[in-house]
Amino acid sequence: MKRSLTLLVLLLSIQMGFSQEKPTSFSLQEAINYALEHNYSAINAERDIEDAQKQKWETIASGLPQVNGAISYQNQLKQPVSLIPGELAGGTPGSFIPVVFGQKQSTSATATLSQQIFDGSYIVGVQATKTFIDYSANSKEKNALDVRKAVVEAYGNVLLAEESAAILEKNKTALEKNLNETQKIFENGLTEEESVEQLQITLASITNQLKNAIRLKKITVQMLNLVMGLELDNPTKLTEDLDILTEKQIDFNLVESDLVLENNVDYKMALNLNEQRALELKLEKSKALPTLNAFVNFGYTAYSQEFDFLKKETDWFNSSILGFDLNIPIFSSLRRSASTQRAKIALEKAKTQKTEAEESLRLSWENAKSEYILAIEQYQTNKDNLGLAERIEKKNQVKYFEGLATSFELRQAQTQLYAVQQEYLQSMVDVINKKTALELILNN
Repeated sequence: MKRSLTLLVLLLSIQMGFSQEKPTSFSLQEAINYALEHNYSAINAERDIEDAQKQKWETIASGLPQVNGAISYQNQLKQPVSLIPGELAGGTPGSFIPVVFGQKQSTSATATLSQQIFDGSYIVGVQATKTFIDYSANSKEKNALDVRKAVVEAYGNVLLAEESAAILEKNKTALEKNLNETQKIFENGLTEEESVEQLQITLASITNQLKNAIRLKKITVQMLNLVMGLELDNPTKLTEDLDILTEKQIDFNLVESDLVLENNVDYKMALNLNEQRALELKLEKSKALPTLNAFVNFGYTAYSQEFDFLKKETDWFNSSILGFDLNIPIFSSLRRSASTQRAKIALEKAKTQKTEAEESLRLSWENAKSEYILAIEQYQTNKDNLGLAERIEKKNQVKYFEGLATSFELRQAQTQLYAVQQEYLQSMVDVINKKTALELILNN
């Protein structure tokens, strides 16, 4: 019975452990969705939104009623002495008598209610909170787009490393077979030693490339994990096939889309900057307006020669004050004027930056379309070239073993094939990345 219970606990522990494991298999879209929630910068972007909301209330609350309390205790270790005319106490006219007024110790407790009635800077500050929240939201949106781009690039790099390793492994196997056959032919005296050496050089190069590709597989997965917000050594697996994923990314309708500047996050942030500068100008102008605040307080004070304020018989005297503070700016030696002029200049600069952003986005849009089309064309060309290079290499193998081609010619055909293979793989990743760059401008 005890043994059965132990096994049951062990099985439950193992099951709970598996249930708490992080997901390990991702399609590209699943990887993007996971990263948007768990990426480190995405998490902080969400916190920035929360911070903006708190700052909004902080600004609003500064103009609402404020209540403050204060407790004061004083012990005059050496009381001040005052002089009164001597004749008041029957003394000689012209003489003075030293006297001490008041009790040695005192304590007071007051509560003050203050209310801002008018302050131009407060009105501008409240207006600015909306702009700041909009800016934080746009910043989060830009962060999400950056995360999406980073995930797509990292995901593509993992697929590229995996495909490269697979192709290099295939090439190595074929080379080893060729080398073994050539070695036997050489041992039978039917070919020169140079043929063996040529294949040994090629095999050594491919072997080194394969080792590097295997190392890159691990590094690229770790980079993807970092972007997604996973632990570096999380056993992440990809469910996409590079060739199929590339074909899905070919969409010529995308280049026919219209660029709507108002949808682009960089343009929206440029508008945020203009709003901010306009509010800063209003703030500087508001500093020339008067401010009016009101307050009322109520308190109790007690006096004594000894510290006996906690006794019931202690006399407490209450007091209350109602008042207004009106501050009227009159002359600042043109300091306020200079600050206002600087704010105007900053606003004009922001307007210029907005115009520059518009033109820059249009140029980026045209450039992104051109690069996307080129990437598709290059991919299709490299796909055709790969078929040609494979046939050329296969023909040279047949010619070589029939004695119609030299080992140098075979090595040239093999080197050409290996180069075209890598160009083909890279062109697929380029299609994926260039489409993503185009979608970021459109904010799709």
